[in-house]
Amino acid sequence: MLRHTIDPVYDSHSEILILGSFPSVKSREQQFFYGHKQNRFWRVMARVLDCAVPEDITQKRDMLLSHHVALWDVIASCEITGSSDASIRNVRPNDLSQILSQADIRAIYANGSKAYQLYQKYIYPVNGREVKLLPSTSPANAGYSLERLVEAWSVILHD
Repeated sequence: MLRHTIDPVYDSHSEILILGSFPSVKSREQQFFYGHKQNRFWRVMARVLDCAVPEDITQKRDMLLSHHVALWDVIASCEITGSSDASIRNVRPNDLSQILSQADIRAIYANGSKAYQLYQKYIYPVNGREVKLLPSTSPANAGYSLERLVEAWSVILHD
């Protein structure tokens, strides 16, 4: 059983919450979200937010917070093989109540279908807050080019 050990990124000004499923092997090694160089999350967010692509954890955190974006994952602990969302079992969800009580979150988005499914199963019944599905930024989502991802993710600015 692996435990999620990366703290959520948010502050009292956060308005948008983006949730992944569970940190990849690379993210767990780096102790920050979307640590695999081939994951397109940081490039997509930089384009959507009209910023330079952040290069380190401080820049990544600052980019999100300066645009009122919170970031965390649905899963607090689970069994997982490598970084494969398909292998996730024995899920214990994260408790989002701290973020939701300390920030005025107006919209919640799931980065990919696994995060969306897990949110619907474990978190929605607890908090009743809708989540919107965005296409995964994972390199495994080869059907989406960077351009298509940026277009789809741009919804976070307008919802």
